[in-house]
Amino acid sequence: MSEFKESVYRKILERTAENLSANNMKPFIAETKAEALDIIKSLLTDGETVSCGGSVSLAEIGAMEFLRSGKYNFLDRAGKSPEEAEAIYRAAFSADTYLTSSNAVTENGELYNVDGNSNRVAAICFGPKSVIVVAGRNKVVKTLDNAVLRVKRFAAPMNTARLGCETYCKSKGECMALASGNGGITDGCKSDSRICCSYVVTAQQRIKDRIKVILVNEELGF
Repeated sequence: MSEFKESVYRKILERTAENLSANNMKPFIAETKAEALDIIKSLLTDGETVSCGGSVSLAEIGAMEFLRSGKYNFLDRAGKSPEEAEAIYRAAFSADTYLTSSNAVTENGELYNVDGNSNRVAAICFGPKSVIVVAGRNKVVKTLDNAVLRVKRFAAPMNTARLGCETYCKSKGECMALASGNGGITDGCKSDSRICCSYVVTAQQRIKDRIKVILVNEELGF
């Protein structure tokens, strides 16, 4: 049965890739985590300056270990003090390449991202010469409305649990907005630990192929 499931997912990814291309983002489809990492390797040049957002997806495909291989000037905030991390956030705007995942990718060829510190969405929008996005098939949704719901129901609760943020969604497993029946895009809790602070939709781009999107036919991240 798995071949039929893979075939359907492949068609969804192909449709999404076609629309990403129409929006001037360069799409790739990887069947496996290993293939996704190989695509990343092909897009990087030894010695270039690279940085990344916090991403379970990148860790799961082995990208973090690879970036720390010494081949690149990796602006790595892991293990850094808050002051050092903030300096890296700012330095990332001058990076040659920025790597991240996306909270959701629509079949219409849009990226949807919600951020707490906002460094990740800021770098996607502007700064680094090249942006590489890795997204598993579980993050592909039909519409932006589905993307909003995906964050409130899955991405935010899982990420607050991962990060130890004391929020309603960490405690209850879904956004407060869903529980109250008010699911507006920015609705949610008022916690100081809230991770849903900036909301960015990436649609048609002026700079063709600055953003590369690797769609992986496996589940990755949150």
